[in-house]
Amino acid sequence: MHIHKHLATGALALFLGATAFAATIDIAGVKVEDSATVVGTKLQLNGAGIRYKGPFKVYVAELYTTKKVKNWEELMAAPGPKRMTLVMTRDIEAGPFGKLLTRGMEDNNPKAEMSKLVPGLLKMSELFSIHKSFAPGESIIMDWQPGTGLVITVKGKVQPEIFKEPEFFKALMGIWLGPNPAYWKLKENLMGDMS
Repeated sequence: MHIHKHLATGALALFLGATAFAATIDIAGVKVEDSATVVGTKLQLNGAGIRYKGPFKVYVAELYTTKKVKNWEELMAAPGPKRMTLVMTRDIEAGPFGKLLTRGMEDNNPKAEMSKLVPGLLKMSELFSIHKSFAPGESIIMDWQPGTGLVITVKGKVQPEIFKEPEFFKALMGIWLGPNPAYWKLKENLMGDMS
């Protein structure tokens, strides 16, 4: 009787230990959590991966959602908050990085749509002019909060400017998930194929 009890306790401890171990994964030295909480809602990791530029690892991107999504449209249709996190893996100048994000939006949205995004793009460029550079381990967190808008946290500090338009959030997510993503393999990773 005691042996069975010890075996059951040992098995439970092993299971709990494995579960705790599985709560984070390591991607290029960045610890990626399997969940995140945004405005009181627990989100699950939809996918994560590395953005390469040539042979260099630039950042690790993580996408968190209320339910698994397989494409850009499903992401936008999914209820509740959403989170995209970028954790830098090398030193990056903020100005050129911001320009690359703008180009990524242009690559995935018709010109007529881009003209509507100009106010948001101006706010975004101000944000990148304040933060001159990013060092390895520093992050940009983009939280879509229904009823509030897009709240951006840079290097651990919530930015005062809120992007209220869902169209701007959609265009921003298009950089990674649109028809012409910045990096195809990362798009697959964010959509759950983390092989």
